[in-house]
Amino acid sequence: MDKKDKPKSPREKYGEELKLRRVAAGLTQEALGEMVVCSPTLISHYESGRRLPSSDDARRVDRALGTDGFFERWREDLETKYVQHFDPVADLEKLATLIKLFALTLVPGILQTPSYARALFRAYRPNHTPEELDQAVVIRTSRAQILNAPSKPVVWALLDEAVIRRKIGGALVMAEQLHKVADMAEEGRLRLHVLPYGVGAHALLEGLLTLMEFEDCAPVGYVEAVKTGRLLDDPTLVTACRTAYDLVLSEALPQKESLTLIRTAAEEFENEQQ
Repeated sequence: MDKKDKPKSPREKYGEELKLRRVAAGLTQEALGEMVVCSPTLISHYESGRRLPSSDDARRVDRALGTDGFFERWREDLETKYVQHFDPVADLEKLATLIKLFALTLVPGILQTPSYARALFRAYRPNHTPEELDQAVVIRTSRAQILNAPSKPVVWALLDEAVIRRKIGGALVMAEQLHKVADMAEEGRLRLHVLPYGVGAHALLEGLLTLMEFEDCAPVGYVEAVKTGRLLDDPTLVTACRTAYDLVLSEALPQKESLTLIRTAAEEFENEQQ
């Protein structure tokens, strides 16, 4: 199917309409970005359907284009199942050609087993119901489908040693999770590196980082903390994050040694149950 004949998603239609209205108003992406108080790159993401504006941004778009709440109302019909700060990241994952992950304390969500994810959600949500946990686990683990798609992205996972040592969900859950990550690396689906404790201080010691690259759009970064996250599209910030990632990667173990360390840790967890 020719690219131009490919059916458009609801978000792509939203972005296409936004571009039509912007052009009709005689505004460049830079000019609209100034009026919406965001970068031209972000406007580009909106128009391509890669990202959905926040409610505030949609409201400012309507004000700038004189569209009387049109884009704010339409946006409400495009809401997704993810928390607000992660929503645009979930969309971008599906479009990325390269994803580079750094995790300081936990296995990245897209690589988690159902049992590992369930243990995390149980800790995050003290007043949960079994149904709520089931739904959260399905939502998280379903993201991994992109790793099996024909146009799957190249994925790098850089894990602090704390990720493979912290016992989440018990010894057997950890063993299963570590074996899964190692299996993916050995099957060529993942480039895997572990940053050992012995490195000490490093450039990403403050938290989680995801970097994504695309065929026809500028790269982005994503950083996350407790109950919040931030998508980075400012070129200066993204470049700084890519530099930090490269610095940490240069101090990590090679993949072969990383696999040995992860397999050994998995076996140690398994032996706890014997």
